[in-house]
Amino acid sequence: MENLLVILGMFGAWEIIAIVAVLLVLFGGRKIPELMKGLGQGIKEFKKASHDDPENEELKDKK
Repeated sequence: MENLLVILGMFGAWEIIAIVAVLLVLFGGRKIPELMKGLGQGIKEFKKASHDDPENEELKDKK
């Protein structure tokens, strides 16, 4: 989450407004929530997979 805030901090208000406007034009208002839901689920699955990684468990056991 901190990385997202750093990235967003690099953009000004007008840049963020322009990005949102382009997204609305490309995908329409109805598709945006579906896209964000899919993105959130993907991030959740990635975090779960990285925590359950068997290679990480082997490295922890060696320490």
